[in-house]
Amino acid sequence: MPVNIDSWQFWALLSAFFAALTAIFAKVGIENVGSDFATFIRTAIILLVLGAILAATRQFESPAELSSRTWVFLTLSGLATGASWLCYFRALKIGQAAQVAPIDKLSVVLVAVFGAAFLGERLSATNWLGVGLIGAGAVLVAIRV
Repeated sequence: MPVNIDSWQFWALLSAFFAALTAIFAKVGIENVGSDFATFIRTAIILLVLGAILAATRQFESPAELSSRTWVFLTLSGLATGASWLCYFRALKIGQAAQVAPIDKLSVVLVAVFGAAFLGERLSATNWLGVGLIGAGAVLVAIRV
């Protein structure tokens, strides 16, 4: 089966793969440093790498040409991302990666609920069953018996 690098599925799977590596690398990396400072370092590295990618691929756009709506929602997204990363690194500092990551992935359930409630996205009964199973699975993986 050929790989279609233009498909959302390809990039979503890569995202999941790198998110898994993020948890493992971060758990080891925050061993001897504060979680907030570790988040700062991670963010600085992301900025440098993404800046290099944008420069190399000539994808920079003029910020002045963005609409105010775009600025508002990208700012809100950035604030939510920062808050998520701070909370995630703090949870990793305290807990085990195999417990923290599944609870973090409850975001999948919340995205489905928020997408339906605020964006008008429609999920079938089968889709909602999957969302429920993801939620149940995350909880089952996170609890230690």
